[in-house]
Amino acid sequence: MTQDEILLGIGLTVVLAVGSQILASRLRVPALIVLLPVGFAAGALTDVVQPDRLVGPDFSSLVSLSVAVILYDAGLGLELRHLTGETRRVVARLIVLGVLITWGATVAMAPALFDVPLAVAVMTGVILVVSGPTVVGPLLDHVRPTDKARRILIWEGSLIDPVGGILGALVFHAILAGGLSSGRGFPITEFLVSLAVGLIGGAVGAALLWLTLRTLRLGETLGTLAQLATVIAVSAGCDMVRDDTGLIAAIIAGLTVANLPGLDMPARRPFFETLVQLIIGLLFISISATVTPASVVPVLLPSLALVAALVLVVRPLVAFLSTVRTELGSGERAFIGWMAPRGIVAASTASAFSATLVDKGLNGASKILPITFLVIVGTVLLYALTAAPVAARLGVIRSARTRPLLVGGDPWVIGLGRSLRSAGLDVLMWAGLEAQREQIREAGIELASGELLATAADPKARLEGVTAVFLLTDDDDFNALASVMVQDSVEGPVYRVGPPHDSHGVVAPYTGGDALFGRSLVRHTLAARYEQGVRFLVQPASEPLPPDHDTLFVVRANGRLDPVTEAHTVTLQQGDTVVLLGPFPPGPATSAPGGDARAGH
Repeated sequence: MTQDEILLGIGLTVVLAVGSQILASRLRVPALIVLLPVGFAAGALTDVVQPDRLVGPDFSSLVSLSVAVILYDAGLGLELRHLTGETRRVVARLIVLGVLITWGATVAMAPALFDVPLAVAVMTGVILVVSGPTVVGPLLDHVRPTDKARRILIWEGSLIDPVGGILGALVFHAILAGGLSSGRGFPITEFLVSLAVGLIGGAVGAALLWLTLRTLRLGETLGTLAQLATVIAVSAGCDMVRDDTGLIAAIIAGLTVANLPGLDMPARRPFFETLVQLIIGLLFISISATVTPASVVPVLLPSLALVAALVLVVRPLVAFLSTVRTELGSGERAFIGWMAPRGIVAASTASAFSATLVDKGLNGASKILPITFLVIVGTVLLYALTAAPVAARLGVIRSARTRPLLVGGDPWVIGLGRSLRSAGLDVLMWAGLEAQREQIREAGIELASGELLATAADPKARLEGVTAVFLLTDDDDFNALASVMVQDSVEGPVYRVGPPHDSHGVVAPYTGGDALFGRSLVRHTLAARYEQGVRFLVQPASEPLPPDHDTLFVVRANGRLDPVTEAHTVTLQQGDTVVLLGPFPPGPATSAPGGDARAGH
């Protein structure tokens, strides 16, 4: 290729990678549903999006290092302290039974479907056991199933990636060592050597990360760069000692540092997230471009048969056995049985492993990547098109009703919580002081656990069931910081009460964002007016609004909470309920606990 063609190929690959992910986000579908077809089309229709020609023989090495970064990132998601109760039991069963049954079924079917030897069937089977949160998460965000089903599926996807990656690397090295070949025994010594190299590399990586992140206390940017450098260096070093043991090392490093107590991890901050997303996009445009139509056609119909078996038989069986004798409803159990798309780790490991096995001359190894490609596209498309109607039919779609979390314990905040609850919302509150927490309990409002707001320092955790957060404490700087840090931990919007206009706070006066209630109702004004006797009033929107009252919220007929903000005014509709603030009593109303009022209906 000429220099101009190389530059055009690199530029087009980057544009397609980023553009596909932007399009996927707008369509609210997993990125792979766009990345893989776009890469396949680019490879088939152009002469410049050709990784083998752009990079040459080093492409497989770059894929291996890219996969190591992705698997390290997947390993970081394995934080067992967030996995508790019945969810832990169901997820453990899904992983164990899912791996065994999916693997076994694929191994049983692959030789007959694809005319491949046992070693290729075993390698293909272990590749296809994984799923992944990057493909499951967007589907669930679109469907909005019940909290139990969503929590189980997200945890399964997060844990199965590193488990499947480790098993895939072990099987890969067993095949390279001569195992699974007809007429040959299993070379346990060679297998254990590969495993030992990966484990030692992972331990070294974890130790280096402990040194840089705990001892040197690097900041967010340098800490993220240190992680990237450590993973690449350790993975490359292990691969130099023994081929592809770097994948095992990357996973082990991620698993270890994710569960080390006292380690301040800057992982998953914006820079690292952006880096991983870029790697994913570039990797899968490139991988898809290497899958030629000529390699897909011979395995197309058998792959569709494999997809049908995995979707209609294997996954429902795994879900049934994993959820039997649990408190999950029949609809939730059935929906879990209808959600197992294959994702990023399957495609990346297939590319990394199949290239080496083809170079080693393993018969049928060239079919691993196109089979995996078709299974990914087939499962993602099928679930993306059917998940919402299936969830609706099973009755597991979460209500559109907002579940707000009010953070703060001042009297006016508790009064607001009572008013929102009287408007029909399931209100959750959190406060730091024990005296305030006791007042929340006395008001009869559900109190969130003391660790709930730890998500502000842990972006991978989520506030389960919470669909809107309102930061209403008397610390304006806390409200400003938390509004930024908690955003990724909530499925819905995050709001904060405005600071005083003449505030000299460290953060609040300089942080952007839309403040609640407008400039006239900032935090200290609300507290002062409440202390002087104004109260919250809840009444139907169809009734005339009393004078001298400010509209704070509108509760829509479907239960969605629509707050008034500085930049957003609300339009009342038939069936709405309004939450007002004004003098007490406002007229014909009944006194609510603590002096707040609800107009008669």
